[in-house]
Amino acid sequence: MILKAFKEKSNQKHINRLLNSRNVEVKNTKVASIGVVLNLKEFADFDAIRSFCKELGVLPPKTKIITFVEDNKITDKLWDTYFSPKDFGWKGTIKNIDLQTFIETEFDALICFYKEHSIELDMIAAASKANFKIGISIANQKLYDFIIDVNTNQFSLFKVELKKYLTVLNKL
Repeated sequence: MILKAFKEKSNQKHINRLLNSRNVEVKNTKVASIGVVLNLKEFADFDAIRSFCKELGVLPPKTKIITFVEDNKITDKLWDTYFSPKDFGWKGTIKNIDLQTFIETEFDALICFYKEHSIELDMIAAASKANFKIGISIANQKLYDFIIDVNTNQFSLFKVELKKYLTVLNKL
């Protein structure tokens, strides 16, 4: 129990270092690839995410969805990449190769569709090499370049608002 608290503190320090060293320079390019980070406990409609990405003009090969699960026993239903707290070590080290690949991919947009605070989810958002980071949680505003404050059960509202703002920002 004590080691878990120290590990979380170590990972939180790593997140803070990443955020402080981040150079916020959003490129003025169209969105051609999208990465999506989900928390399975909050939102599990993968088909809605895929169809929304198609609406934005991003085809499935350029769309990558990664899901956070707290319990590895429920992963038999998942087709996409998933990660759990066991995939993280001390000082921000990542033990999952798929997760490391996701972080290093330079997506044009990263959509972090989760509200619940989690060190693991925040670490993915902070470490991602994505050009434009979009979130729905205002808990840590340094993580994102753009925030739409909606709940996870308001996906249709999120779609409308994101499409509107991406058009205004000349990203579509």
